[in-house]
Amino acid sequence: MSRLAVVSGGGTGIGRSTAGMLAGEGYDVIVVGRREKVLADAVAWIGPQASAVTADVSDPAQIAAVVAAVGERPVDVLVNNAGAYVPGDGSTLDGLAAQWRANFDSNVLTAVLLTTALRPALRRPGGRVILTSSIAAQKGGGGPYSAAKAALHGYLHDLAAELGEDGITANVIAPGYVTDSEFFADRMTPEGHRARVDATLLKQPGVPDDIAEAVRWLAGPGGRYVTGQIINVNGGSVLGR
Repeated sequence: MSRLAVVSGGGTGIGRSTAGMLAGEGYDVIVVGRREKVLADAVAWIGPQASAVTADVSDPAQIAAVVAAVGERPVDVLVNNAGAYVPGDGSTLDGLAAQWRANFDSNVLTAVLLTTALRPALRRPGGRVILTSSIAAQKGGGGPYSAAKAALHGYLHDLAAELGEDGITANVIAPGYVTDSEFFADRMTPEGHRARVDATLLKQPGVPDDIAEAVRWLAGPGGRYVTGQIINVNGGSVLGR
C-alpha cells in the first residue's frame, strides 16, 4: 500500500505545490480545505493519487470528515498548511478581539485540532508532522497574524517532545515572501513587492515549490534526525533564528 500524506490548505499555493510534490514521491495525498471547487481543481492538477476532503479544520465538528477519509491507514506525513491573515476592524475593542481570535483560529487551532485528531494514526516510528509558519513570526509586521504564527513555534516544541518517543518528527517551516499564492489577495502593491524582494539577500521572491522542496527534505530520509526545528526558507531576509 502506498504511503499516505494529509495536507491542509492544500487547494492553492504552497499547499497545492506540496501535495503535488508528495504525490510525485509516490504518496497517496488527501488535500483538505474549505472550498470544494478549489480542491477539485487541485486534485485534477495533482493526479489520481490525490483525493479531497472539504472541511474547515478550525471547526472541531468538521475534523471528523478528515479522520474518516484516513480510515485505518497510517499517516506518514501530515502537513499543517491551513492558515491566512484575517483582516478586521481594530477601531473598537470588540473588533480587535474578533480579529485576533480569527487569526488564532485560522493559523493555530487548524494545526492543533488536525494534529490531535490524526495523532493516533501517525506512523510509529517514522511519521512526520510539518507546520507552516511565516517570517512574520520572527520579524513582526502582521499584528495578530505574526502573533499566531509565533504561537506555532511554542506548540512545536511541546509537540516534538511528545512525539519523539514514538519516533515521529515534528518541525516548522517558516516561509518568507512567496508569490503565486492567494496570501496577499489584492493587498499587494508594486512597492510592497519590491520592498520584500529587496529585503532578501538573493533579491528574488520565493515560489511555492521552494517550500515544497523543504517539505520533501523533512519528509524524506534526510529529515529522519531533524525534529523540533524552525526551518527558514526566506531568501536570507531573516538570518539564523
